[in-house]
Amino acid sequence: MKSSDDHAVAAYIGLGGNLGDAARTLRSAARDLTGLPSTRLLAASSLYRSPPLGSTDQPDYHNAVVKLSTGLEPERLLEELFAIENAHGRVRTEVRWGPRTLDLDLLLHGDTVCHTAQLVLPHPGLRERAFVLYPLFEIDPDLVLPRGERLSDLLAQVEEGGLVGAGTLI
Repeated sequence: MKSSDDHAVAAYIGLGGNLGDAARTLRSAARDLTGLPSTRLLAASSLYRSPPLGSTDQPDYHNAVVKLSTGLEPERLLEELFAIENAHGRVRTEVRWGPRTLDLDLLLHGDTVCHTAQLVLPHPGLRERAFVLYPLFEIDPDLVLPRGERLSDLLAQVEEGGLVGAGTLI
């Protein structure tokens, strides 16, 4: 919001959570994203509900995707996402795909392709997760990933897997 668009890129953020009032938490986090420096909201998907990955002994997840225009570098944007998660009571545990109040995933950052200890872009789960692909397709159906993969082709390869609409994000 506070920068020129000269150096801004499109960044896609996946939002998810399944503890407490997950829909309310995702809506609050989406508002927080609009307050990041050098960042503005371009689009927001609907909310979706889906069964959890991994242990099924937890509530269903609520998910959404937002598209931002940001001048923040990927690592700085990731730090900001962690700060928003923490502000919403996120507790990181060793349990993979465990219950959480809020999960913010940096899915794409312009054409950035990287693989470091802190960050992998495009997000490694993006290609096979219906709860990411469907909301992503909703806001940007013509999206082409950095290595030339078309979002529509990826979507055609996944099943809905119990994904259902769950209202609006914004």
